[in-house]
Amino acid sequence: MSDNRKPSPGQNVILIRANGPLICRGNFTLLAANGEELARGEEELWLCRCGASKKTPFCDGSHKKIEFDDGLVPDERAEDLSGASGPVTITCRANAMYVVKGPVIIRSEDGGYETRRNKAALCRCGASGKKPFCDASHKTTGFEVD
Repeated sequence: MSDNRKPSPGQNVILIRANGPLICRGNFTLLAANGEELARGEEELWLCRCGASKKTPFCDGSHKKIEFDDGLVPDERAEDLSGASGPVTITCRANAMYVVKGPVIIRSEDGGYETRRNKAALCRCGASGKKPFCDASHKTTGFEVD
């Protein structure tokens, strides 16, 4: 997919904006830690990954104010998703990561990094040393969200 603006039909993509949010395009359901549905369907979701948003889990632009530096560390593991399509569920764990389940392509917005997964744990506290993936840094940083 050379055009990062829209996924191919049946494809779910999470774009990693440099020093900014996760941009989810495709068939996503977003759940709060208590199971409440926050968003569903084909809408585009902009999710905070700096840990500073006042509208968590959604991005409010706070990454600009705090000069968030994502320090992307590519993880070369990937799964074969050929022919896989279907919905993806993202669950916001309480004071922790986003848990992603379902066929998804995770790529940097510039196209320099891409992995395909059926499940992933993505950082939302901003402190992981494995961004965009979670390394449990939220446990030592005091990350707390409503």
